Amino acid sequence: MDPLKNLNKLGLELPEVTTPGGSYTSVNIRGTIAYIAIQFPIKNTNYHYQGVIGESITTEEGAKAMELCALNVLAQVNTKIGFGKIIGLNHMDAYYKASKDWDEAPRIVDAASDLFLKILGDKGQHSRAIFGVEKLSKNFCTGITVSFTLKEE
Repeated sequence: MDPLKNLNKLGLELPEVTTPGGSYTSVNIRGTIAYIAIQFPIKNTNYHYQGVIGESITTEEGAKAMELCALNVLAQVNTKIGFGKIIGLNHMDAYYKASKDWDEAPRIVDAASDLFLKILGDKGQHSRAIFGVEKLSKNFCTGITVSFTLKEE
């Protein structure tokens, strides 16, 4: 399974790799585990999906925001690790900012989970946690962090 070909088949492309907004690294490798710092809905330095899901952001837009976060994760992997070194996606933490009455978090997070499966195949199987938060950087409505297991060198 070739992740770049899978992206192409879906008509998707990886965005430019985002840079950290603070004193940390976007990819931290410890042994055979790679941790990807939080990725937001940014495409080629342009901010997208800023606001509150259930108010200024629809559920469908929230799903697109999660998908863009996942594409940024994959861009980090492609640029800083290489898809060939990936054994599998371990876990995803998904963060969202929504109105009090909105309650469709699994639906929007499925957009990221489904994308990982479509692009990585069986290597995209993962566990996940979903967190509703009061605030995210730059007023983004979503963010994702993940960890991968890598092949031993």
